[in-house]
Amino acid sequence: MRLISSLFVLLWAVTAEAKPLTVCTEASPDGFDVVQYNSLTTTNASADVLFNRLIDYDAATGKLVPSLAEKWEISPDGLSYTFTLKKNVSFHSTDYFKPTRPLNADDVVFTFNRMLDSNHPWHKSAANGYPHAQTFQLPKHIKAVKKMDAQTVRFELNAPEATFSALLTMGFASIYSAEYAHQLLAAGKTGDLNTKPIGTGPFVLKSYQKDSTIRFDVSAQYFGNKPKIDKLIYAITPDASVRVQKLKAGECQIALSPKPQDVLAARQDKSIQVIETPAFSTAFIAFNSQHKPFDNIKVRQALNYAFDKKAYLKQVFDGTATAADGPYPPNTWSYINLEDYKYDPAKAKQLLAEAGFPNGFSTTIWIRPAGSTLNPNPRAGGELLQADLAKIGVKAELKVIEWGELIKRAKAGEHDLLFMGWSGDNGDPDNFLTPQFACSSLESGLNFARYCDPQLDKLISNGKKIADQAARARLYETAQKIIHDQALWIPLAHPIAAVLTKPNISGYKINPFSRQDFSNVIVK
Repeated sequence: MRLISSLFVLLWAVTAEAKPLTVCTEASPDGFDVVQYNSLTTTNASADVLFNRLIDYDAATGKLVPSLAEKWEISPDGLSYTFTLKKNVSFHSTDYFKPTRPLNADDVVFTFNRMLDSNHPWHKSAANGYPHAQTFQLPKHIKAVKKMDAQTVRFELNAPEATFSALLTMGFASIYSAEYAHQLLAAGKTGDLNTKPIGTGPFVLKSYQKDSTIRFDVSAQYFGNKPKIDKLIYAITPDASVRVQKLKAGECQIALSPKPQDVLAARQDKSIQVIETPAFSTAFIAFNSQHKPFDNIKVRQALNYAFDKKAYLKQVFDGTATAADGPYPPNTWSYINLEDYKYDPAKAKQLLAEAGFPNGFSTTIWIRPAGSTLNPNPRAGGELLQADLAKIGVKAELKVIEWGELIKRAKAGEHDLLFMGWSGDNGDPDNFLTPQFACSSLESGLNFARYCDPQLDKLISNGKKIADQAARARLYETAQKIIHDQALWIPLAHPIAAVLTKPNISGYKINPFSRQDFSNVIVK
């Protein structure tokens, strides 16, 4: 009896110490059905807290590690991947769903067949389609997803795919409850999957108020280490300066995507901790090569020469980023140094004249309203570009478009010049090349340059078929040169990913992919 009482007191004390964690985030998610979307904001609010994948990528070691699968095997011919699931993994129990069984192979089969099979009863439930599945051509590459037994599932491929394991660590590969999906389909409420999500993750969605607050409770059924906080709150705060003010006032304990100036100031402020790492990301301006005159390579090259990127980096990033000369950052294997387009307005004017635009032309520049890690000050960047283009006779109208609308319309190819950024999810260079430059990405809309070149597409495709990393690297080096020479982007910067926290926060680790894990955070 004394032992039981002591254990009770100990458990009560541990529970009493757990405190809520409030995180100041930069934008509202598109929804919670993560497979429909490609924005990092949505991944952070859904995949990172509510769901799990079969396997994860450990950024610290650069290795794939178990998650919902306790182990996996790849056949010698690279055509089958067999996953053994962990036992007794529970889905969330809420007032709108009570699971009757733990995770099993049916859930994995449902999750992927929904995306792969156009005849699947759930396939058309995604109003936005399946951008990642389409971009990476999963319906073409995956022959079948088979339930071998309750705890074993096998993926059969049509051809070897060197990137397949890494793809399964991405947010869109989060595993859904087939039982919950069946309940919603029977009730004619498939849309609830986007507003009332059910996952296996460390947190459960409690409530969401757009542009204001997302509240999560800790999942009592979580199969991993139980979070050390009792609640998680996302305080949606688009203005980076306001996020810092809230942090200082104690209204949040973690502030995401600070402005470079705020990072520099915080380094001198003992009341704030700065946690930072080189980000696996690239900020860029995309030319819509399907819109005239950007279908002309000389026009694209001219605008690369016209933009003073050193001035841009100084004003917008102020020492918290390195200059970009190509599609992916230096911490990517197969990265090569490319000869950047130097600021040369005279060269730009010459190229415009050769392209048939001696007097310039009119165009538009699209920017988002609020800053992010990849674009700390959208308006400043847009105005710098606008001014530099005016010097060579190009009249550019600056259009500020709400983030969700901007992504939707850019994926539809409505933009001319677009300030954008891309963060890799899994450490593989193909995670930049396929989404941004493969012909298949025109359909999903992630190819913001709207560029499809057979030679480049073949290099990207062949790179995924070869297991040998050195051989893949040679293909990717050639691909980088094509992207550079065709001037499909104005590469801008590789930011340092930084997060600001209060000193009473411990256990938070920053991720180079900007993914979020709050399960080990302690609020003292």
